[in-house]
Amino acid sequence: MRAMRTTAAAAGLVLTAGLSLVQASTAQAATARAAAPCEGTYTIVVGGTGSSWNNDGFTGNIQQHVGYPTTIPNGASARAGVNELNRLVRDQRAACPGQHVKMGGYSLGAAVVHIWVTENWQTFDNVNAVLIADPKRQGGPGANGGSVPFGGIVGAPLAGADRYFGDVPVKTICHWDYVCDESAGIWTYPNNHIVNYPNDFNMDFHNDSADEQWYNGAWYPAAW
Repeated sequence: MRAMRTTAAAAGLVLTAGLSLVQASTAQAATARAAAPCEGTYTIVVGGTGSSWNNDGFTGNIQQHVGYPTTIPNGASARAGVNELNRLVRDQRAACPGQHVKMGGYSLGAAVVHIWVTENWQTFDNVNAVLIADPKRQGGPGANGGSVPFGGIVGAPLAGADRYFGDVPVKTICHWDYVCDESAGIWTYPNNHIVNYPNDFNMDFHNDSADEQWYNGAWYPAAW
């Protein structure tokens, strides 16, 4: 019983991480929406726990920041994020049918993007994804199974791990971070989760066709 309480407490601690250690005390404001041009790539980003659409840490040439409830990282918040991401990208695609979509997410936001790709790759093309510290990341390179053992506590669709991305190019990034890699050890949290991605929030750093893994500073092919 004590072990179960310890595990649950640790789950709550880890999954409350996101962009910062300070969480918002109220529900997330609606995404600020401005018409994006059809030229170039439409880049859309999703922040982590405690972030907001206007303070998610992402930089670069970004056309849209997704607003969704991020105070409590659970299945319901992930679902709300997926639904809003889906609405925004499909509205943009309807207006600009030939435009490439690049989506990026960090922590809880990476799970949102991960879920969206898994659910939509069969009906949405010309898109790629960048997942930073994804809690739904499946194992280490060459391994199967979940990265962090708290899926049953947070609830679907945040629960579980997979790499069911179809033919969508996906770049996953995880560096000595317990949120996306259980083997890193819980003692690496929260420091590594916050400081180990100094360049990755710049979406201009990621190209539109990257299909690969960056794991503990080393490169691996996406399928390995």
